[in-house]
Amino acid sequence: MTNTEARATTFDDRPQPRTPDEWIARAGEVAAILAVDAVARDKAGATPYAEVKLLKDSGLVTLLAPAEHGGGGQNWVTAYQVIREVAKADGSIGQLLGYHYLWAWAVRLVGTPAQIEAVEEAAAKHRWFFGGAVNPRDGDLVIRDTGNTIVYNGRKSFSTGGKVSDVTVLEGVLEGTETHVFAIVPSDQPGIIFHDDWDNIGQRLTESGSAEIRDVHVDWAAAAGFVDKVFQTRVYNTLNVPAIQLVFVNFYLGIARGALETAATYTREHSRSWLNSPYERAVDEPYVLDIYGDLGAKLWAVEALADQVAVEAQRIHDDPDALTERQRGEHEVRVAAVKARATEVALEVTERIFEVTGARATASSQGLDRFWRNVRTHTLHDPVAYKRAEVGVYLLRAEIPAPTWYS
Repeated sequence: MTNTEARATTFDDRPQPRTPDEWIARAGEVAAILAVDAVARDKAGATPYAEVKLLKDSGLVTLLAPAEHGGGGQNWVTAYQVIREVAKADGSIGQLLGYHYLWAWAVRLVGTPAQIEAVEEAAAKHRWFFGGAVNPRDGDLVIRDTGNTIVYNGRKSFSTGGKVSDVTVLEGVLEGTETHVFAIVPSDQPGIIFHDDWDNIGQRLTESGSAEIRDVHVDWAAAAGFVDKVFQTRVYNTLNVPAIQLVFVNFYLGIARGALETAATYTREHSRSWLNSPYERAVDEPYVLDIYGDLGAKLWAVEALADQVAVEAQRIHDDPDALTERQRGEHEVRVAAVKARATEVALEVTERIFEVTGARATASSQGLDRFWRNVRTHTLHDPVAYKRAEVGVYLLRAEIPAPTWYS
């Protein structure tokens, strides 16, 4: 039995948190459990069944679900903080939780009121864990209209959540049209084959391998946002990209903070001053103080910007029908700005901690390299140069980015 499995019962018979601070504290407890054997889990790269069960047992999976259905009733400002807390201990589990929040929220982005009510009630009741097979770099799944149902077929090279998910979000295009259709389907069915081929240097526990979709049937009534086979369009439908980009920002920042805190503990407890230094302790070395101060200041600055942009995003979520194309575009520019800075600072922090921990800190038993590997792996998701370009175009030409799968 792993540490995670043994300590999952910590939350049995305990009341659900009620306030944002209580939920963030709960996330801190989850992170403390994950941190104990994070290095060993990273090396093993095993499917994180126990870790997802911990997220369920702690209640974190229902954080955004309405309180009337038994969920946490919290907003995205709190959700992003929770993602950060979990990612401090384990970047993979922070990513899984963040993607879960986005896919669980997807029904609010594109669904009808009746679909939203049904999905959120079931998700909260059963503590569903969401995955998604919606990688836009691949060709779309092909959807065949058979009358009362639609049938999905195709392949996606990335499907984060994979085998640990209860439900999977699918997206495809109706044959002979340009109409995209989202649907939520059970993950455990013969028509979805997860290929167990995620073998990357970082984010090793995210179950992000490929998936094959074979004749997955969905009732037209469950096609998200469709009424009588016609999609109900609104600007808010396009907010999935800014929302998930902020998920990225926050688990990058969580990983960076985890790296900085882990390194600081190592420096205090194990690092030695340089041979010819006049100082007896590493914590008194001027260059060590300078580097920690530099990295800490940069990280705090980006965290503050991320918090500010999260508040801006929440204003949109609070009144989705009022969102205009201009407001959506200006929000995306702000998201692009914080994504660019978070990427650069997280990479710098996770790389430079070795300058202030020393040669012995590179031992594989310490696992300090996992922070950099995790950030480096996921920050290649989409080129950060395009994010900076969005900001530049807005500043120079007052133009906003058109909604795409990446903007």
